[in-house]
Amino acid sequence: MTADQTILLLILFALLVLLVWGRWRYDIVALGALFTAGFFGLVPQGELFSGFGNPATITVVLVLIVSYGLTKSGAVEFITDVIEPISSQPFLHIAALTFLAAFLSMFMNNVGALALLMPIAIQSTTKAGRAPATVLMPLSFGSILGGLVTLIGTPPNILIANYRQEMTGEAFTMFDFAPVGGGIAICGILFMLAIGWRLVKVRKQTAGLELFDVEKYLFELKVTDETTFLGKSVGELKDALAEQKMDLLSMVHKREKMQVVYRKHKLAVNDLLMLQGSHDDIDSFASAHKLQLLSAENAQKEILHSEDSQISEVVVTPSSPILGRTPVQIRFNRKYEVNLLAASRSGTPHRSRLREFQFKVGDVLLLHGEEDALREAIIKLDCYPLARRDLEIGRSAKALPALITFILAIAATAFGFISIQLALGIATVAMVLWNIVPVREFYDGVDWPVVVLLGAMIPLGSALETTGTTDLLVNGILAVAGGLSPALILALILVLTMTVSDVLNNAATAILMAPIAYNIAIVLELNPDAFLMAVAVGASCAFLTPIGHQNNALIMGPGGYQFGDYWRMGLPLEIVIVTVAVPLLLIVWPL
Repeated sequence: MTADQTILLLILFALLVLLVWGRWRYDIVALGALFTAGFFGLVPQGELFSGFGNPATITVVLVLIVSYGLTKSGAVEFITDVIEPISSQPFLHIAALTFLAAFLSMFMNNVGALALLMPIAIQSTTKAGRAPATVLMPLSFGSILGGLVTLIGTPPNILIANYRQEMTGEAFTMFDFAPVGGGIAICGILFMLAIGWRLVKVRKQTAGLELFDVEKYLFELKVTDETTFLGKSVGELKDALAEQKMDLLSMVHKREKMQVVYRKHKLAVNDLLMLQGSHDDIDSFASAHKLQLLSAENAQKEILHSEDSQISEVVVTPSSPILGRTPVQIRFNRKYEVNLLAASRSGTPHRSRLREFQFKVGDVLLLHGEEDALREAIIKLDCYPLARRDLEIGRSAKALPALITFILAIAATAFGFISIQLALGIATVAMVLWNIVPVREFYDGVDWPVVVLLGAMIPLGSALETTGTTDLLVNGILAVAGGLSPALILALILVLTMTVSDVLNNAATAILMAPIAYNIAIVLELNPDAFLMAVAVGASCAFLTPIGHQNNALIMGPGGYQFGDYWRMGLPLEIVIVTVAVPLLLIVWPL
């Protein structure tokens, strides 16, 4: 083992540990690994950013923009109207949502498909008197399985197709993945419908105001002529509240409600203060400063049922800027101009002081504010609302042009007229010209952390081969498993890739495993396409943990799932996938 190989393996090991630890976002970790490799000369400095111009990275960006256009136009929302009538029948309800998620994920980003269907799933199950947990895990897994079917269904397929082009001069086409991926998707979904959904751990209510129990944390206080803050500024009051871990949400001055309370405003007699905190803390504060504690029902009515404000439940996404931080660190209410009323994690409301709550992926937040401010805050927070959003006026008229644009792009690629990058590029421009996606929102649908991850990992994948590390790993695997039959080695590659993907981002897994699988096939004089397809399947099939795929993380809070709940359905599902995938690979891509 050379010095370069040793250093690269140490970098990759550190990358894996840091990604599993999750202390820093995966794109930052990947960039750190890339720059470290560049410092040691493992990646030439002139090629450090070559991954950002790689066709695979560009394709992922274009797919995300087109997916955003389809969602924004309302093109895919019309078909969701069939869900409501069957929500009272669990089997049909789960079947309709899961197959719909799989179908949408074949042609659009599967995270976007989940974000579109999750509010519908939550509302329909809650209305039917069932917990959202019964449907959210099958919904997430179905969206992941659907991505296996086409080239643009999931980033690993795009990366594997690009790697094949680099190695052989010819990439996999749009529907080359369908024979194996389609069979796996159908069998996987049928398993979930027959057995899997019954294995899901269902806990108590995980959505709605009943979950948060906010009435225990909202109180109304009245300023009297004896109040110590009389004539003082709101800023002084807020500072005093902050020391006691409480917040001022809004106030009423001269019978006029002030949604935005300025720090310089002077407090006057009969001002009403809407505070957030525990009953003991509020009671103690009121006594100490001679504030009159009024009925909690008044505060709840002002905050939760006011005509000039709204509340919204949202789920924190992996790309949200608040991850790893607390409300007090980012001055949440002031920065986003909405109130953070409550938060829950894995279906359990946060009972201690909200100011110290550290945000994580999948957390459900209860926001309060004026309608426009609330809509703007959700966009800035990069969170997904858990209530179905109505289509904007005139937006449905853009559904047909959006669908036509997309279908023409897919057809042009499928028939080999133009490349996938050119077809999707033309589609994105057409969506702007038709104002399906306004120019100012052109990049809003792009998941930039994933793009940065790809841009950083692709040069590291190349370094595996240029330093000879791939050959080292291939020889090590063959020394252990070389005596097995080709079919068993293919199964081993599939299982190994699935295992890595359960703890590592699926795109990163595909980049690392593709050269290893390809070179094993070459050494054994077998068909490398079968091994590359095994990597494509394995990289996307992460069902054992919430960290293996973004969709699994997003449903954790709304579904009330815990880390160990995923394997209950995920493990037998992965066994089904391996059982189905290996024979299909041998038939469709003979060794």
